[in-house]
Amino acid sequence: MKIETYSYCEKTSWSDPFSVELDSPETLVVVFGATSFIDNPQPLQELAKNYPDSKIIGCSTAGEILGETINDESLVCAVVKFEKTCLDMATAPISNAKESFAAGEKIAKDLLKPSLRGVLVLSDGLNVNGSELVKGLNSVLPSNVVVTGGLAGDKDRFERTWVLKDGAPQGNFISAVGFYGDSVRIGHGSKGGWDIFGPERKVTKANSNQLFELDGKPALQLYKNYLGDLVAELPASALLFPLSLRANIFEEKRIVRTILSVDEKQQSMTFAGDVPEGALVQLMRANFDRLIDGASEAALMTNGKGAESTAESVLSIAISCVGRRLILGERAEEELEAVIDELPLSARQVGFYSYGEISPYATGHCDLHNQTMTLTTISEE
Repeated sequence: MKIETYSYCEKTSWSDPFSVELDSPETLVVVFGATSFIDNPQPLQELAKNYPDSKIIGCSTAGEILGETINDESLVCAVVKFEKTCLDMATAPISNAKESFAAGEKIAKDLLKPSLRGVLVLSDGLNVNGSELVKGLNSVLPSNVVVTGGLAGDKDRFERTWVLKDGAPQGNFISAVGFYGDSVRIGHGSKGGWDIFGPERKVTKANSNQLFELDGKPALQLYKNYLGDLVAELPASALLFPLSLRANIFEEKRIVRTILSVDEKQQSMTFAGDVPEGALVQLMRANFDRLIDGASEAALMTNGKGAESTAESVLSIAISCVGRRLILGERAEEELEAVIDELPLSARQVGFYSYGEISPYATGHCDLHNQTMTLTTISEE
């Protein structure tokens, strides 16, 4: 397995000449970039032209990750040529969140074969219910197929996102690549690092990813009581105070949920994933050191699930939440440094800040996460 990484910015163009000899049907090209490239797709077209036989997947971001650095208004790219692993791609249109389950189901059916070992999925970040997308994928794929990925971003604007389809950036699409064969090794890890505070409340009225009431009271008003002066900055300020969600008092697994929008008239909040009636939620707030430690723990989780340190080449795809970047500010690159420190020396890393992260919680089927650092490591035995 051979890996090359590249970056692009308007001033300097592509960082290095493309290694076009890596182009093949068994080559994966992963690219993440600013929303603005939907208006200026020329650099992406150039990339696609140089890798006509490769499988190209990518999306817009709230910040591009290359190694230990975060870039804006750029493209970052990894080109990976496999020796023994086969690849296939699938896409599905999605015009609104109600189509999320069907889109996930379609992609899973298109990719499912006996030799399927993993799926990397990238989705439109605004017109999707990430929980339903994950449910659609899980309804078809067996639990031993590792599914990871994320929802495209648009900094903290929440206005438009894109996903690559046939090498071109387009809105309202979901794209995925499948990895096939016994030689591929896919590791995964996910960790939050937020502090829980305040009372645990029961979801008493909700519809899919729209939350109306907690403990029988309007959810938005309860939430505003905690935000104080930050109320005027909703929904962006909600990234700083996500919710911890668990199914019931007996459930140890807690998933983070963050707000995409608010409805003053209905006193409701819309989340990137489902908030089921009967579930229990608590507010969360940032702890800088714990967020960085969480990124390190996510990297450690990958070691026992795929990419061994003896592998000659390892691709690490880091997908972290825009809320983490906003909270960490100038310290955001510290979580990437913490990740790199725990990965094999041979690892090359690309990634992005997202509107939602897809990864198994520990093992088995994937979950939708918010405000979480997730890592996917890919290597060959």
